[in-house]
Amino acid sequence: MKNARGQINALLVGRCALRSFLLQASWNFESLQGLGALYVLAPALRCLYRGEERKQAFQRHLGYFNSHPYLGAAILGSAIALETDAVAGTPQDGVSASDFNGMMMAPFAAMGDALFWGGIRPLAAVLALFFAVRGSLLACAVLLLVYNLPHLFFRFWGFFRGWQRGAGIVATIQRWHLPDLAIRIKEAVVILLGGLCAMWVSMMLHDKGLPPAVGFVALPVVGFCCWLARKGVSPLAMIYLGTFLTLAVRVLK
Repeated sequence: MKNARGQINALLVGRCALRSFLLQASWNFESLQGLGALYVLAPALRCLYRGEERKQAFQRHLGYFNSHPYLGAAILGSAIALETDAVAGTPQDGVSASDFNGMMMAPFAAMGDALFWGGIRPLAAVLALFFAVRGSLLACAVLLLVYNLPHLFFRFWGFFRGWQRGAGIVATIQRWHLPDLAIRIKEAVVILLGGLCAMWVSMMLHDKGLPPAVGFVALPVVGFCCWLARKGVSPLAMIYLGTFLTLAVRVLK
């Protein structure tokens, strides 16, 4: 039995976590993010294995890998823990690192897509728009901070937590209820968009010297669009129609 735990320290794990920023640097049709995943794990594998065992470990992690780049960091951190335990002769529940990667990449990808692409990114954009419509340069800072603080937290916390918990990272992620959090963020985005539209209309009316109450004439239009959406009309089609009508009105004026 080797003292594998002693070979992997926080500094080495931090180096691997930094490499996770390049997880998507080399996509290919055969293994998608597989080469990037191996690049992330390479320092830990070099530390754990020598000779033929190192070659086999590299080949083991050169296979198919495709997950969300931020939550995928937790999987790769867990892979280091599982490889470490395997070297030490104490595998967790008989699960190998490559098997764990294969089982977790899809669920983590789904949660990451819903949370970051469907929730946090629109939230950051809407919050930044509140400053942008007023011409404030703070919009850039708000966009970057609101999006990247959760991103960096999940990337580094997930990697280190995965290294500490191994396969137990699954229970940790479950306790966070990320799918429910994504739904709550999406609901908040819808409410904020409504507030943004109201503020925008109020500002335009103020610039034209009209009272804010005039903005309520837009309510029937909003209600009509909601009715169309419930009838299955594509939101994209309504955007195109609205753009066409706006341009037509400006041309006729």
